Amino acid sequence: MHSITPIRTAKTGYMIMSAFSFALGILIICFPGIPKVPFCRMIGGFFCAYGIVKVIGYFSRDLYRLAFQFDLAYGTLIAFIGIILIVCTQNFVLSLSFILGFIVLADALLKVQTAIDAKKFGIGKWWLIAVCSGAAGIPGIFLLTDPTGSSEFARILSGIALILEGILNFLVAVYMVKIVKNRVPETNKMKQ
Repeated sequence: MHSITPIRTAKTGYMIMSAFSFALGILIICFPGIPKVPFCRMIGGFFCAYGIVKVIGYFSRDLYRLAFQFDLAYGTLIAFIGIILIVCTQNFVLSLSFILGFIVLADALLKVQTAIDAKKFGIGKWWLIAVCSGAAGIPGIFLLTDPTGSSEFARILSGIALILEGILNFLVAVYMVKIVKNRVPETNKMKQ
């Protein structure tokens, strides 16, 4: 039998990081006076932790192998970006909204594919993931294109993007990560 500890750890980590993303989004919207350098480092730390959780998820042997299917590469990428934001803060403080937009949009697009794959598996809430992915992708697009050039607009959009990203990843963890006790080891499945 496979241990369920890795998948439980990954699911719990996903949920905690989702809650943190949601809270961070609220913080950005409600407290506009946060100094840019500490804020950039805080986002970098969040990306590092979130990237590690995603990589753990990839290796967790999820039953459907949907929720974490892209998380080795994507988790490594955002952890690397997080390290860069922490170490080279001054160089990236002005482009933080663009970086956040890129990460949110990329995750939203990957989750659209996950939702489509979930439909093939017969997961009933696939459409909810698809809708939330689309909703999360919209502020990501605006952050990338910066249509107004306003830092206030970018700050509010960044908060909204993090809130929607938190909701999206929470729903993915709830509906697509299945923990099944007493699973038959994969080597025995292949022999049957």
